[in-house]
Amino acid sequence: MDPKAVKSDLVLILDYGSQYTHLITRRIRSLSVFSLTISGTSPLKAITDLNPTVVILSGGPHSVHTDDSPSFPPGFTEWAEAHGVFVLGICYGLQLIVQRLGGVVRVGEKQEYGKMEIVVESNSGIFGSNRVGDRQVVWMSHGDEVAKLPQGFRVVAQSQQGVVAAIESPERRFYGLQYHPEVTHSPGGMETLRYFLFDVCGVSAGWKMENVMEEEIKVINSTVAPEDHVICALSGGVDSTVAATLVHKAIGDRLHCIFVDNGLLRYKEQERVMETFEKDLHLPVTCVDASEQFLSKLKGVVDPEVKRKIIGKEFICIFDDFAHELEKKLGRKPSYLVQGTLYPDVIESCPPPGSGRTHSHTIKSHHNVGGLPKDMKLKLIEPLKLLFKDEVLALSFLLSCMYHALIFCW
Repeated sequence: MDPKAVKSDLVLILDYGSQYTHLITRRIRSLSVFSLTISGTSPLKAITDLNPTVVILSGGPHSVHTDDSPSFPPGFTEWAEAHGVFVLGICYGLQLIVQRLGGVVRVGEKQEYGKMEIVVESNSGIFGSNRVGDRQVVWMSHGDEVAKLPQGFRVVAQSQQGVVAAIESPERRFYGLQYHPEVTHSPGGMETLRYFLFDVCGVSAGWKMENVMEEEIKVINSTVAPEDHVICALSGGVDSTVAATLVHKAIGDRLHCIFVDNGLLRYKEQERVMETFEKDLHLPVTCVDASEQFLSKLKGVVDPEVKRKIIGKEFICIFDDFAHELEKKLGRKPSYLVQGTLYPDVIESCPPPGSGRTHSHTIKSHHNVGGLPKDMKLKLIEPLKLLFKDEVLALSFLLSCMYHALIFCW
């Protein structure tokens, strides 16, 4: 799905390694506003090409005082001001704004971690729905603090210890919260985000699953040529089932699915899954019973990562055989591979900014398709790659496959 085709203003989150970055994205989508997360150190063109209405700078475990601390790219603030883009810094993001725009951030004399009460000092801008003197409990997590504001900024809230808790420059459209409004430990945080997005920034709420489904079907139809065939490995869980159902809705029986019994399924699961695929969801599925093949290779293996790699390798061998048999039957090679990749998979595949790593940790290596034989040359179709799990579940209701998929995934 092309983010530019979404019928909603885009809120773009620049990720600086906060454990809550995913949560910011989810909270915003729960308001029916489209949001995406990219690395906080992305080049300026990667940001401008997405044409966001709002950019949020996430928190992170870094200090702006270190030489290798991650930051937004050169020219970002000038671009944001020139194009009327609203910018909100959260925690480390607030400190980045202050330091990069000429203010001063110092090591905190009163470092704040955990629940903290703040007092509203101005009921304009981000706290426009509050009254001066209003108090609220928020979740703090910072060692540095603002000592001097950049020109044109003002303090709009302070903590009970007198530390700057929120700042803004409405004229420049820059705002900052020293605390985390996205977590449940900040009870009024969602109202602050809602007010900021709708009342301050004026964004539109157009992120609907109905639109996502329609747009994705259009994308699949425009991508897959009339003579092309597509293959998909089904696990019986929600992600692959919804992905396959969506593609099948777009191209019909040019989709060819395979379900592999690896000998590790629950009692009678193969029979139940196949019955659901064929009779209820009407998906074209070939079942391969490879239980002996898998179990013989796993016999005596103890290390979990070795097990994952064995499982992944065997799946690839079976998948390759399936593709070759399909080629003989069709007289042509399949062109595309469907994967049920979700948005958290996309985000987690990138190392946190400032981590010094060039890749992510080893997670679910048996799910990767990097080991597919080179001669297969399959192009990927990932219809769910911009969705979170709960959004996939919502989409499955629209596709009438929710009940059946739930039987096998929980």
